[in-house]
Order: sequence, then structure tokens, then C-alpha cells
Amino acid sequence: MSEKMENNKIRAELLVHALPYIQMFQGKTIVVKYGGNAMINGVLKAAVIQDVILMACVGIRTVLVHGGGPEIDEMLKKTGKEVRFIDGLRYTDDETMDVVQMVLCGKVNKDIVALIQQGGGRAIGLSGIDGAMLKAARKTGDKYGLVGEIEEVDVSILNSTLGAGFIPVVSSVAYGMGNDNGRPLNINADTAAAKIAGALAAEKLVLMTDVPGILRNVDDPESLIRSASRPELEKLKKDGIISKGMIPKVDCCTLAFEGGVNKAHIIDGRTPHALLIELFTDEGIGTMLTNPL
Repeated sequence: MSEKMENNKIRAELLVHALPYIQMFQGKTIVVKYGGNAMINGVLKAAVIQDVILMACVGIRTVLVHGGGPEIDEMLKKTGKEVRFIDGLRYTDDETMDVVQMVLCGKVNKDIVALIQQGGGRAIGLSGIDGAMLKAARKTGDKYGLVGEIEEVDVSILNSTLGAGFIPVVSSVAYGMGNDNGRPLNINADTAAAKIAGALAAEKLVLMTDVPGILRNVDDPESLIRSASRPELEKLKKDGIISKGMIPKVDCCTLAFEGGVNKAHIIDGRTPHALLIELFTDEGIGTMLTNPL
């Protein structure tokens, strides 16, 4: 058998292997939080776009929620604004909010939409302001500025977009409530993805990160915890295994569980085609968190 024929045989076997997973997820909703190095590295970015297009092509209702912290930092520096974080949240005054809205809802969002279109997919760029999809109240205390916490999610515009065969690409800027009625508020993209997943009754929430997943030893990539149930998460926190930057990731997964999502995944976005590996292989990638009924 020629080398070319052998390669074609391997490709066919891979497709057959993926078939049960394609059938399992067809018609289901999967919310992906896209961020980290996979948004910056050109090779990784191309792989994510290809993964998302393939997911949509096999009938998975795919929602892509994105951040854009590095791009915001870069623009703030260009405008001479100080980059400040308080308790891990970006301090957002009026000028910073203008930059956040411009970068996230404008450049980053439309760049992703354009890449999906170039790859043969169909995408529509949205923000939490569109259709008042994400309604938020300003976070308690003035020290954070225009940082919001999501109070309501209206998924009608997402369902319409998905129903029309488009991939919604959502930037994490919310529509203000109360004294900030109609005013844009800066919100955490992981939290936005979790809230959207719950409101859509999604099959899965997938958080793309710059780490392999939850590690028993942060210095040992081989100590990856491949799966954990919701009740086990608190023990992992108490034991100090879930710590620092992993805590808000896990808390977002718990937030999705509270909305009715059954599975959440923390995967390494630095691995090309991490989404396809997670969805369409037996072993998957990263850490799978489950919400027992």
C-alpha cells in the first residue's frame, strides 16, 4: 500500500472514530470561552477557527465568547492610560470603558468574525449590549469603576442567530441596569460564557486556558486531574490543589452548573485543535468537571 493510501486510510479511521461523538453532540449547544494564547498565536488562532467551523458544520450549536485582555492593555498603553487591576478585575473608568468597548466589540470581535468567514463558516458578531443580551449591575463598591455583574441573560438573539445557521461570536461587554441603565459595563468573559451556557441549557461549557487543566502539582504537567465532580471541587480547594488563577475558572464552571449545565471542561488552548481533541476523542484533553444529578 502506498504512503498516500495509508494516510488516507488513517484519515478515514479518524472520521469513523469521531462519528459517535458527532452523533452525540449534533443539535446540542456548546459554549466556548476563547482567550489566552490561542487568541494571540497565529497558528493556534487558525486551529481554533477551523475547530469552531467544523463543529458548526456537523450540527453543533456553537457559541464563541471571547475576551481580549492583551489587546485592551496594548491600546490603553498607546493612549497613555494606566493599566490597573483590583482583586483581579480591570479597574474601568470612563476612558478605559471606551477603550474596552472599542477593542472588544469592535476590533477583536470583528477580526474573529472575519476569520470564521474566511474559513468558510458563517458568523455574526455580538456583544452583551445587543438586544440587551447580558444585563448587568455595577459591582458593589466604587473601587472597580464600571465593572458589572450579570443579572439577566436574554438568549433570544443567540437562538435566532443559531437557528439561522450562524455562529454567534460574543464580546464581554454588558448592558447596564439601575443607575447605569443602558450604559456599557465591563464584565468577565469567563463569567459571561458560564451565564450564557446556563441560560442556553448548553450541553457543555469549554474554557480555553493557558494551562493543561487542573494540576495536583502546578509544577508537574503530568499531574493533570482528568475529571472531577462538582462535590469534589470544594475538597480540592481546601487541599490547596485548586488555587490562585484556577479558582475563578472553577467558580465559573460551578456557575454554569447552577444554570443547569452538566459538564464543563478546562482545556489547554496552547494545544492545536484542542476543541476537536476534547469533543471527538475518547481521552479528551484537560480537566472535565461534572455536575451529578
